[in-house]
Amino acid sequence: MSVAATRPAFPFTALVGQAPLQRALLLAAIDPAIGGVLVSGPRGTAKSTAARSLAALLPQGAFVTLPLGASEDKLIGTLDLEAALRESTVRFAPGLLARAHGGVLYVDEVNLLPDALVDVLLDAAASGVNTVERDGVSHTHDAHFVLVGTMNPEEGELRPQLLDRFGLMVELGTPYDAAQRQRIVKARLAFDADPQAFCAARESEQRALGARIAAARVALATLDWSDAVHERAVQRCIEAAVDGLRADLVMLRAARALAAFEGAESVSPDHVDQVADCVLAHRRRAMPQRPDAPPASEPPPPSVSAPKRDATHTEATSDSDWGEMPPEPVAAKAVKGVIALPAKKR
Repeated sequence: MSVAATRPAFPFTALVGQAPLQRALLLAAIDPAIGGVLVSGPRGTAKSTAARSLAALLPQGAFVTLPLGASEDKLIGTLDLEAALRESTVRFAPGLLARAHGGVLYVDEVNLLPDALVDVLLDAAASGVNTVERDGVSHTHDAHFVLVGTMNPEEGELRPQLLDRFGLMVELGTPYDAAQRQRIVKARLAFDADPQAFCAARESEQRALGARIAAARVALATLDWSDAVHERAVQRCIEAAVDGLRADLVMLRAARALAAFEGAESVSPDHVDQVADCVLAHRRRAMPQRPDAPPASEPPPPSVSAPKRDATHTEATSDSDWGEMPPEPVAAKAVKGVIALPAKKR
């Protein structure tokens, strides 16, 4: 067995400066139906480390990585059609979704995957079921896993339709606080120097956190949402001008998962407020303008006032065109060869 296979994961409880990401991952682990977590941030912000750390807390502990060049068959699995015709039995070769059951499916640079593959991933993550169909033969199996997708915004974005399918989103940045950077680096150096000793020092914390996740999963069925909780979720979604109703559903599920994790007896509006940021981070858009409101970028039309008249000008007649200038007196000059006619008497 290789050294990499026996090397333990960095303890989840030892992560430094990752509180929003830790919370989002825990909520998705408690209720995988939330739909997975999208983590956006530059390189070197411990995205994969956090995902591996979460897998170590789960009972199965599976951590499966989806490579960028993977085919759909590698992801969902394949069926042996010849065996189905010859023996009337379905032979299923499991894919990555089956291997990730009960654990974490990690997709680095998910924004670079083909859209069709992302659709399959998100469908399975939200439903907890994977179905493989080939020429009228089908096989279905459970696929309960925590989907963690990462992306670097500098390398392209996901389509809005796919962004909305992710339940939660956390945006990471490079820490510029000197004390925090020192704590992160010291923890990493200590882990690299002796992974077993580093993990042993936090074994009790890890075990306690794993027990809290398991208890929270059981408590989900006992918690419901009051009208006040529904109203707060609707209010936050309307303020963010989200499209559709998926944000409302995810926000309620995430609030319930947080209440279960905290051991609360009921879900409160405060739980909604605590999860709102990671639910709305990738769904928030500008509030649509009311149809009767003038465009904000255009000033109101200027009022039209009557033109000022100069005292030296004569009044224009009522039937003249607006803006017509009154005649000005011009001095007459004698022109050679032209006979001036006498003025006509009135």
